[in-house]
Amino acid sequence: MTGLVLKLGPKERLLINGAVVENGDRRSRFTILSPNANILRLRDAIHPDDATTPVRRICYSAQLVLTGDAAPEVVKHQLLRRIEELSQILTDGDSRKILGQATDALVRQQFYQCLRALKALIPREDRLLAAHQP
Repeated sequence: MTGLVLKLGPKERLLINGAVVENGDRRSRFTILSPNANILRLRDAIHPDDATTPVRRICYSAQLVLTGDAAPEVVKHQLLRRIEELSQILTDGDSRKILGQATDALVRQQFYQCLRALKALIPREDRLLAAHQP
């Protein structure tokens, strides 16, 4: 049976369906078998004050579903619309591939995979924004 495989460092924390879980003193790996479990690595979490760019705002919206603070049905449509807007700006092949992965994950209601894909765009967005600042 397949599922979401998580590899955790020592003392790494996760949010699983609203409960904070902390790993022990050693690295570990485990598989989430429940298809609709909401998982968020706390090291991947975006603070609301840091959601200041288009990609970070989209990531934060996906994160709200994983924390239980937003309804998946509502956020899914907003995210799809925002990803479409991003695809008009990020037109290179790598970005398109990542946006496609995020869209596919959303269609399957897999918000963690969507967030993970979108976070890969943050360094690219940072470079683009830095290049356009005076």
